[in-house]
Amino acid sequence: MFDPWSFSLFLMAAVVIAATPGPGIFYVAARTLSGGRAEGLASSFGTAAGGLVHVSAGACGVSALILASAQLFTALKLVGAAYLLWLGIKTIREASIMTMDVVESTGAKRAFQQGVWVEALNPKTAAFFLAFIPQFIEPDAGHVALQFVALGLVSVTLNTAADIAVVFLASAARAGLSREPHFRRLRQGSGFFISALGLSLAFSSRSGTH
Repeated sequence: MFDPWSFSLFLMAAVVIAATPGPGIFYVAARTLSGGRAEGLASSFGTAAGGLVHVSAGACGVSALILASAQLFTALKLVGAAYLLWLGIKTIREASIMTMDVVESTGAKRAFQQGVWVEALNPKTAAFFLAFIPQFIEPDAGHVALQFVALGLVSVTLNTAADIAVVFLASAARAGLSREPHFRRLRQGSGFFISALGLSLAFSSRSGTH
């Protein structure tokens, strides 16, 4: 279904993005520091469930675009590439002011429920999936919605794995993860990577190659 090179590029980008310290990672870290490991894990699985909502919705939307017009799909890819470029620049700029908001302990059940709603109602997550995943879809291979779902599941799984790793780190450290200098450097480096990816995908889309 997927071109090996295109899928390798997707996997590399998805790993970098999943490992980038951002709002999701700081959210589960804050949950863990306030309510312990169980609450942190619950919030991680909650955000994963919320991410799957966006994957399902995105699969239907992208599939409809493909059926409606190949030109519309190409436009979506170009807009998505521009979004990735903007996101990379924004990530670099925000790397020096990262903070981890303090949240109250609510219990594992409520942490899961809140994680679902936080992610499912986040328009930035929807925009990201619609910008990122279509860059690696092969319309000529068919089953566009299935391709979107498969890539979305990989992305959500990687994000959740990164969140769970942070939960265990936070439960062991119990303080100050967002102030570590290497988190800032990692975020800056991933910002450059995301920007370069956006540029690369924009030009490859224009030429009709992947």
